[in-house]
Amino acid sequence: MDDGQELLGIGAFARRVGLAPSALRFYDDCGVLRPARVDTATGYRFYGAGQTARGVLLRQLRVAGLPLADVAVVLDGSQDEARDVLRAHLERTRRTADEAQAMVEGLLREVKGDAGSCWVRARVDGAELAGAVRQVAPTAAVGAAREEFPVLGCVLLELIDGEVRLAATDRYRLAVRVLRTADFEGGPGKALIGAETARGLAEWAVRQMNVEVECGAGVVDAGGSSGLRFRGVVEGERGEHPQEWVQKRDEGQGRDPRPDPEAFPDYRLMLEGLEAWRYRVVVDRGGLRDAVAGRGGVVSLAMGAGHGGERDLEVAGGEREPVRLRAVFHVKHAEAPRIAFDPAVLVPALEAGVGPDVLLEISAADRPVVVRSADQGSFTTLVMPVSERADGRTHAGRAHD
Repeated sequence: MDDGQELLGIGAFARRVGLAPSALRFYDDCGVLRPARVDTATGYRFYGAGQTARGVLLRQLRVAGLPLADVAVVLDGSQDEARDVLRAHLERTRRTADEAQAMVEGLLREVKGDAGSCWVRARVDGAELAGAVRQVAPTAAVGAAREEFPVLGCVLLELIDGEVRLAATDRYRLAVRVLRTADFEGGPGKALIGAETARGLAEWAVRQMNVEVECGAGVVDAGGSSGLRFRGVVEGERGEHPQEWVQKRDEGQGRDPRPDPEAFPDYRLMLEGLEAWRYRVVVDRGGLRDAVAGRGGVVSLAMGAGHGGERDLEVAGGEREPVRLRAVFHVKHAEAPRIAFDPAVLVPALEAGVGPDVLLEISAADRPVVVRSADQGSFTTLVMPVSERADGRTHAGRAHD
């Protein structure tokens, strides 16, 4: 570094390159964009004006959706390596866009009807609410687990501390999404939405500019029990138009009352009780999903040095050949564990994420693993690993035992 160059605090540098200070701290931890100097007394980070071009390019690459491992190649690799990575990403982007278009067209054909009557208390963005429901609802229990514990077949919706929170668990996974509200009034409240009903809510909410939610005493749903009311607003050529949606009783519940929200497992205790992570892995989310999907039995992830000094994540198991993925590691201990998962549990957690990368935070091979988007911490999934036995059978713990 040129001792005479201008030094900028993290806030000023963040504004210059268009990145949030939290993102700069994350990129420092991952070794992608180190500060020019760190004050040993305060821990404050300072960046040189000469790092601006690298910061801007890093932001552009992330906006383009490049996984962090590929970003490092473009920033620090040769021109040929950068060109190969960018061309491969362009092809993946085109393929993903084609698949998304086909899926959305299919979903549009399935959307049915308008909504019914509703009222409100907290206001959130409609598209964000829809996305949150679609991320969390797949974690709700189905089949025998739902029959034994009906409460686990629902999504918990909480209005508390100025936030709307959604949570679901099947005892082996836990998914939590937090939404900031544009408007919030009244005390805390909670209610349960059946997983099937939640999917209908998402289909409706995605078409709204914003959605107002009321939860608590005096709110009656279509089944006659205390529940939720939703009111949305859409924008058209003639201004804003109110839309309404009513929570309906799920198919299969018949006349049985909806489970008591107080019976839902306390997900906060689970999150607060997590051990501090010892190993952090950032890897291409789609690549990891594809490497895990379709394998029979247990899938293991092993972290270590790759070919030519690169760091990689090896995915092995089933009848398929092992797959190595470029990854970014932050390891607090010398040896990272080999950790095993049931693909049927891990793959949905990866599919529910957003962004090109997934962040895995691991404390031990037999403890819950935090799975979240690398750049966005408002959606968190806990996935229980399994133990590999000599007889080929597996055993899994439960997310809230």
